[in-house]
Amino acid sequence: MSERMRIGQGIDIHRFSDDPHRPLVLGGVVIEGARGLAGHSDADAVCHALADAVLGAVGLGDLGRHFPDTDPIWEGVHSVELLTRVVRLAADAGFSVVNGDCTVVAEAPRLAPHTDAMSARLGAVVGAPVSVKATRAEGLGALGRAEGVACMAVVLLAQA
Repeated sequence: MSERMRIGQGIDIHRFSDDPHRPLVLGGVVIEGARGLAGHSDADAVCHALADAVLGAVGLGDLGRHFPDTDPIWEGVHSVELLTRVVRLAADAGFSVVNGDCTVVAEAPRLAPHTDAMSARLGAVVGAPVSVKATRAEGLGALGRAEGVACMAVVLLAQA
């Protein structure tokens, strides 16, 4: 049986950084005036979740396997670059992205004004439509207390 289509899912979560100068980057877009996320790279949870979804669909493990946070070469890297590399890995394995869908969970800041820009940026990187939606945790748990941001992503790949 030929596997012409594959689905992958990814999730990523980062707490907010204590560094008041660290920018918040989500979906490759800088959200002005918001606290940044803690992480080895730029901590873009949306790019990370989408990249993990692509890797999972192709059966190539996870983001940490390819870009470990113990390797100084990836320190401070823009996660759009990581996603770009992951899309190339999928292409090398004979797959291309058909579409992606991401849901960002954040109590603050309000992300709805930025989701179109995130969709456009991610779509340009993966070469296919990417939907980005934002929701709140409604005060529940760490996300509801605005301690960080999470993202869940699903992606459909087709054999090239």
